[in-house]
Order: sequence, then C-alpha cells, then structure tokens
Amino acid sequence: METEVVAALIRAGVPDAQVQVSGDGSHFEAVVVSEAFAGKSPIQRQRLVMDSVRREIESGELHALSIKTLTPEQWAQQGA
Repeated sequence: METEVVAALIRAGVPDAQVQVSGDGSHFEAVVVSEAFAGKSPIQRQRLVMDSVRREIESGELHALSIKTLTPEQWAQQGA
C-alpha cells in the first residue's frame, strides 16, 4: 500500500483534514490536522481516523498505523 492511498483514505473519512503520511508499505505514520478534532478526546480523534482505514487493517493490507491528531490551532502552536 502506498502512502498516498493511506492519505486519501483518511481524507475521505475526515474530509477537511490536512494529512501527511510516511511509511514503508505496511507500517505507516500519519499526522492528521482537522477542525473536526476540536472538543474531542484523544480516543475519539483516533477512532475517527481509524474508522477511515478499518477495512484495510482488517484485511491485513495495512498492518500498522500510528496516528497523531491535531486541531489547526494545535498545529500552529507547534510552529508547523
């Protein structure tokens, strides 16, 4: 699986998100920035992203995904 495919799946599940994905074909890391995360707990944020790739994880096509979720304000505070 390619990084852009993972990013596209996440963007489809979190439509307004800015998504950066890196990885090696089965293990990926994603940074997802979205206003949709405002007011949500870390677990709720993770679930929102994981729901967008659940089918690929269940099929084994996507083995592991590490996720960092931020609101646009949190992203800006990090100086990104």
